[in-house]
Amino acid sequence: MSAAQPTALIADDEPLLRDELAQMLARAWPQLQVVARVRNGREAVEQAAALQPDICFLDIHMPGMSGVEAAKRIGHGPHLVFVTAFEQYALQAFEQGALDYLVKPVDAARLASTVARLQDRLRAAVPAALPDALLDQLAAQLQARRGAPAPLTWLRASSAGVLRMIHVDDIDFLRSDEKYTLVGWRGENGAPMESLIAMPLKALLPQLDAARFAQVHRSVVVNLRSVRHVVRNENETATIHLKGRSETLPVSRSYVELFRSM
Repeated sequence: MSAAQPTALIADDEPLLRDELAQMLARAWPQLQVVARVRNGREAVEQAAALQPDICFLDIHMPGMSGVEAAKRIGHGPHLVFVTAFEQYALQAFEQGALDYLVKPVDAARLASTVARLQDRLRAAVPAALPDALLDQLAAQLQARRGAPAPLTWLRASSAGVLRMIHVDDIDFLRSDEKYTLVGWRGENGAPMESLIAMPLKALLPQLDAARFAQVHRSVVVNLRSVRHVVRNENETATIHLKGRSETLPVSRSYVELFRSM
């Protein structure tokens, strides 16, 4: 393929995220042709061999064969860009400069800088570098984490036929609503939003990052980063005031110890 019409493959097990990345690439790099959108590492390897794309955007965490394992099988042909919801991978390996990466949710400015580097490499006909040592390091990290499921990154909320993908970073709180869970989250420009998802809170709680989310009542979980301040009540309970939201959240006696030092 000529540099004027470069091609790319996108691998991600979330269809909505595949489409979103393709749309962002269309805006950032109109000349780029996305020749395949696949859902797992096995399909990425097969389509990379068949289509010989110039670039592969590979999600690290995919069922079956991971993006890292797929990269090792794809080999030294295309330029690789890893997509990850886990910032620690970027910090531990990618920032050594040997690999390109994007962190979900993908930022337009970060994507633009990645596109610029890829364009420079294609214009200069720089061979794709595949640092096997770093891939081995990433593969070892993935293997070590497989013993414990990774924390939930996205929630799917469906309303009136519209599917929303809510990133956990945008969630302020979750409140039990019988068999459902009400999610208080931030939309565009930080606007407070609410969505109902068809999963009970007790099923969601074990999937959340315990370092970020805390249960404060039998029916309420809060994102600790969203807490503005906590007011202690006379009856050994407390009330949480959230950043940028008018509603408050109750803290029951069983959980008030969490905020004892505040």
